[in-house]
Amino acid sequence: MSVTIENHPWRVAAGTLADAGCDVVIGLPSDEPGLMDAAEAVPGLRVIGVRDQRAGACAAIGHAAVSGRPAVLAVNSGPSFANALTGLLEASSLGAPVVVVTTRVPALGIGRGGFQHTDQAAMAAPLTKWSFLVEDPRQLIWALRRAVHLAVNGAPGVVLVEIADEVLRAPAPEPRPAPPVRRLRFAADAKEVRRAAALLAAARLPVVVAGGGCKPAGAGPAVRRLAELLAAPVFTTAAGRGVLDEEHPLACGLVGLYTTPPADRLLADADVVLVLGSRLEETARMGWESLEDKTLVHVDVDPAVFLTVLEPEVALLGDAAVVAGQLADALEAGPPAKTAATAIRRAAVTAVREETRACHTTAVTDGPELTVSEALRLLQESVTRDATLVQENGLHDMWGYHHPVVSVGDRARVITPGEQTMVGFGLPAAVGAGLADRSRRTVLVCGDGAFEMGLAALPTAAELGLGLTVLVLDNRGYGWPRFVRAGEQAPDTLTRFTTPSHTDAAVRALGGHTVRCTTAAELAAALDEAAKAHAEGRTTVITVPVRDTDVPVGVRRVFDTAPHAEAAA
Repeated sequence: MSVTIENHPWRVAAGTLADAGCDVVIGLPSDEPGLMDAAEAVPGLRVIGVRDQRAGACAAIGHAAVSGRPAVLAVNSGPSFANALTGLLEASSLGAPVVVVTTRVPALGIGRGGFQHTDQAAMAAPLTKWSFLVEDPRQLIWALRRAVHLAVNGAPGVVLVEIADEVLRAPAPEPRPAPPVRRLRFAADAKEVRRAAALLAAARLPVVVAGGGCKPAGAGPAVRRLAELLAAPVFTTAAGRGVLDEEHPLACGLVGLYTTPPADRLLADADVVLVLGSRLEETARMGWESLEDKTLVHVDVDPAVFLTVLEPEVALLGDAAVVAGQLADALEAGPPAKTAATAIRRAAVTAVREETRACHTTAVTDGPELTVSEALRLLQESVTRDATLVQENGLHDMWGYHHPVVSVGDRARVITPGEQTMVGFGLPAAVGAGLADRSRRTVLVCGDGAFEMGLAALPTAAELGLGLTVLVLDNRGYGWPRFVRAGEQAPDTLTRFTTPSHTDAAVRALGGHTVRCTTAAELAAALDEAAKAHAEGRTTVITVPVRDTDVPVGVRRVFDTAPHAEAAA
């Protein structure tokens, strides 16, 4: 029987995903009309065509991070699927809710040299929460709804649905209306909450660490209330940035590798650490050698997180917002806080914040060359603290992880790579983020190598008229390997680019604007032009040359930089 797009299972699949709460399908068109084609006819679904499946996966991450809804990545079996895996590796690391929908070759071809057949489930197994092969049309709706449910509930993550070729050539299952999939919220055990609250109340210096899991929970207000009751300094992981406005009197920036001295004193002095929605990955622990000696209260929706790194004194299984509220309620119900103790803690945090600001917010002058911190300060003044900030994780752009060099508000959206830190993540993630919310500026900070690697996303940005602003910190090569090699006094020739970059020509060919700035005055003028280009839907790429010695303060704090010249402040 011939199955047309009008009565095709793809139409049922697209409708099911929309009903379940997805609002975007990202991918490359298949040979035959597929999920992307069907999604174009479904109200509420947007279809984004990309040039590269790897970029598509990163765009899905950016879109999900800003929209708060699961994103769908449409790929086909074989190389299409394999090409997406690097982006899916990053999505898994970040806990991004991405629903991957792919095809499986006809059963008769399996084991007999079937065209583009590969064991996709096995390839993706380390990255996915759940995978399922739909071999009967009656499984289709159930499998897709379950996939969305698992993508957003528990620890959010990547799920995979393969649809057999035979299902796509059979009569479509009868669609049925269904409500959106809801994110489930649950509270922690009340007895354990009281025990944790007692530990926090008795602490000399409790510290709160808010991770990326606080964002889908909407835990910002609850974390703020809890911190204020404790008068506790609040740090975030890179993924948790924006949970608390960084101008709040208790906000102390990021934790681990990205801690800005002297805020690391508070981490060292803490006796009880409350971690909400974080697995405490390696970068969150770098430079915090005393963490193992602290009393840990750990909150997460996934029991597998506990004891991954440290064994908590109290493990609270539950939604970050709900449990933070439970802890705050328990503190208010307990004995009144000791006013003198909380006043001492507030004073300590205030002193650290003032010292940090004095060290790292010197006035921008129009000297002979820009430092990275000066460039970032001018960028933020132009786009405001409420912009969507997308970051890579190269050597120089790590300055942007340091508060107060960059300070984000609780309305901002901050998107960073996870613990995998794939190069080339930023530009496609910015495309997804910009599409999800056109009402605010979307800015990307990256190195020249990362920008080149993500360039396949640029045509999509132009087609969508997103008006991205990109700040490229140009050291003519790969900064991090060069930094490490310098520390080991090893050759760095391979880390240096020897041919002129082609990126400016690519940007201009797509109607964008490029400019190279070496002074504050030039950058300020370029940012004014970027604001106009944004309003016109045109991408602006601003390149600022940087010195190898302009090393972020967190890197200097954690790593031995003795072989390097004094880095710029």
